[in-house]
Amino acid sequence: MQTDPSSAQPPAAAPQLLETAIAAVEQRLAALAQTLLARDNHGVDTAAVELQRALANALDCFSRNRGPVPPALRRRLALASGQVASQRDTLARATAALDRAIEVLIPREAAVYNARGAAALAANSGVLKA
Repeated sequence: MQTDPSSAQPPAAAPQLLETAIAAVEQRLAALAQTLLARDNHGVDTAAVELQRALANALDCFSRNRGPVPPALRRRLALASGQVASQRDTLARATAALDRAIEVLIPREAAVYNARGAAALAANSGVLKA
């Protein structure tokens, strides 16, 4: 009969594993924040993948934990969760702003650079002609 090596660890090691998992998430969040500030596209992709891995590992560690989670670790996990939500919100706002800027620069409706485009724009503008 084979046993899972992680389940053979003494209960005293569980808080240390949780601590290590949360520290990895915090480190990856900080790295992602730095790459976002630096506007390093490749770095953002890499940092995001590493954060996903750290989050998956933390989730795995917490799901295997049989004892109570110390309050300090619980607070750190809640703070990390808030940081993830904040970064997600910041990225969504930046994406929306970029979409609006592109819409101004490149309208989706007909172009007015030729006679047909001007006619199409006038037909859809809501202005009545007498």
